[in-house]
Amino acid sequence: MKDSFYESLEARGLTRRAFLAFCGTIAAAIGVEGIGSTQVAEAIESNWVGNSEGNLTPVIWMELGSCTGCTESFAQSTDPDPATLLLEYLALNYTETLGAAAGETLEQCRKQTIENNPGKYILVVEGAVMTGWEGDALRIAGEATCAPGESPLLDTAKHAAAVIAAGSCAVDGGLIAGVPNPGGAEGVQKYLTDNGVTDVPVVNLPSCPANPATLVAVVCQYLLLGTLPALDGKNKPTAYYSETIHDNCQRRGHFENGEFVYQFGSKEEELGYCLYPVGCKGPQTSANCSLVRWNRRTSWCVDAGAPCIGCATANPGCTQRNWFDVSAPFTKRMKNIRIGDLFFQPTTAALIVTGVVVVVLVVHGIGMKVTGRTSGGADFEEEREWVVRHEKKAEKKQAKLEAKEATSEDAAPASVAAEEDDDQEGGE
Repeated sequence: MKDSFYESLEARGLTRRAFLAFCGTIAAAIGVEGIGSTQVAEAIESNWVGNSEGNLTPVIWMELGSCTGCTESFAQSTDPDPATLLLEYLALNYTETLGAAAGETLEQCRKQTIENNPGKYILVVEGAVMTGWEGDALRIAGEATCAPGESPLLDTAKHAAAVIAAGSCAVDGGLIAGVPNPGGAEGVQKYLTDNGVTDVPVVNLPSCPANPATLVAVVCQYLLLGTLPALDGKNKPTAYYSETIHDNCQRRGHFENGEFVYQFGSKEEELGYCLYPVGCKGPQTSANCSLVRWNRRTSWCVDAGAPCIGCATANPGCTQRNWFDVSAPFTKRMKNIRIGDLFFQPTTAALIVTGVVVVVLVVHGIGMKVTGRTSGGADFEEEREWVVRHEKKAEKKQAKLEAKEATSEDAAPASVAAEEDDDQEGGE
């Protein structure tokens, strides 16, 4: 295996000595303690693209409709860091953002990985699947990457051991799928299902961008144990998405005490009160951001003073339920109501309904006046028949009650006299 590797290098004019010097340069650039040229050389020797017997698991990282934020997030991972992960656990054979190759050369890397490792490599998808214009909304190396029926994405996914949708864009279209969504952005799971690829497991990791701790944890579990994490009904790992942001928020105590921020720049914000009134979506967003944090566990949104915008909200089967449309506007307490492509706040709807009712009543009153139906006023009874009838019944009932009481009073002295006569006869 090594002989063929070095033969490949020599064919390109690179000697063994030059290769080891190159590995030393890479090790110095990585700057991680304990990783030297020897470790870099061993990783490259056993996992070069043309090899089918490497010790490391091949990974194809496809960049679709995105901002590459998930790649940047991955670069900030820890325990293990990217260098350790790439040198000791996996071989990142294909990535548009980080790869040194480009164009046809890079596409050849993807095709060789599929050919040499069918069913053994991991496919990481970053960004939304762009299905617009029969897949021509996104073209890589001259091909419609997300075309229906047959495409580079489908070919790569159907031969993978597992597909990881990294970030909300890959899960359900995310920000890219926001109305009006001209590029036809959607999630990778929906795209694969619609095109008949249902036998490859898909793990959805929503948030914008993907949390590096969650992504690395899923990858390492598969590499070390050969299993994927337990998933919920939306193919999200239950270990990382079963609790809400609110459950573990550092400002939860202020929420319980009724201490809130109602305006940015206020004294309440300075005191670190709860951001719920200014749009925080933490109570309805399931994610572990408050526990694992971001940027090498430095901070996270709420810790930095911003309300949670619900970027981990996802529905893989319904592109219209992407977090961007569902959570907007981000700094208002209530979410928008959506009817088709129309969005509006509940308060706006209430004002419109109230205004319509007022207008209808005014028009009705004017119509009554114009038609003369209000001239002289309406005919009213001087005394309501119902009241008169019930008053008479009440009077009769009262008279019977008074008569009964009077009869009882007259009978009482007669009873006393009869008792006295009985006592006298008994004495005699």
